[in-house]
Amino acid sequence: MKNTQINEPLFRSFGKSIGSHVILEKRELAPQIKQIKIHAPEIAVKAKAGQFIVLRTNSEGERIPLTLVSWDKTEGSITLIVQEAGVSTRKLGALQTGDQIPNLIGPLGNPSDIKFYGFVAVVCGGVGAAPALPIAKALKEAGNTVISVLGARNRGLLILEENLRNVSDELHISTDDGSKGQKGHVSDVLKSLIEKKYDFQVVYAVGPPIMMKTTAEVTRPYGIKTIVSLNPIMVDGVGMCGACRVTIGGQTKFACVDGPEFDAHQTDFDELIKRLNVYPSEEKQALDFHHHGGGSFACCNPK
Repeated sequence: MKNTQINEPLFRSFGKSIGSHVILEKRELAPQIKQIKIHAPEIAVKAKAGQFIVLRTNSEGERIPLTLVSWDKTEGSITLIVQEAGVSTRKLGALQTGDQIPNLIGPLGNPSDIKFYGFVAVVCGGVGAAPALPIAKALKEAGNTVISVLGARNRGLLILEENLRNVSDELHISTDDGSKGQKGHVSDVLKSLIEKKYDFQVVYAVGPPIMMKTTAEVTRPYGIKTIVSLNPIMVDGVGMCGACRVTIGGQTKFACVDGPEFDAHQTDFDELIKRLNVYPSEEKQALDFHHHGGGSFACCNPK
């Protein structure tokens, strides 16, 4: 797959960008999950919950879309969380404090629709906790009662637990293996809360597509408004290439400019999941090439 070069002047109309950004802090949250703080004052001053950035680790690398986890306007910094899934994210995870990121643009995408709903649930699985945190924080600041549900395969993969607890009225934990919290999935916890008469006006769900799909099926019979944040295959991040197309209510939408948040009950998750699994052989080839000391090889998804 040929990499399309980032045209910096073009991108300035979509979000502020400078030539390079320095990594201020880096720490490991869980195996293959890194938190990175980057100096990016032009982005920090405009960032809102639900938005994302796109970066490249070198001039020939592929674009990596990452949701903003937090930002500090005074410090001029943004914080991102990256899961090392493919070649590009592994290269990003290998960078150290003091290293520079040559291409970084944002904020991109539409902000979350933050307002007073009343009683809301924020449901997140795996690294979905990263984009869920600023949404929960913003909803709380808008006066909502926020009930958060955090899940992972096991306790060692739970991230941002205390951060979510600090911005939630209640935090419920689930793990697939039962090593912490309720054994099972976040959708199971949500269903039990609804059955206990938690009267949610809206549910935000962020995580793997199958997790968002099952969450949507839990809320559908109750008619609870459910919003999901989608991160399909992205290339340019500004709606020109069409790679991030998703079907919402029978219509084609581009996640990068029409989203990334959509009505869960209108989202064609089966199509989304199928598209996310288009390039397994290319992904394996890229990783093998990288492991054997190869150069810049673009895998398609995951990044």
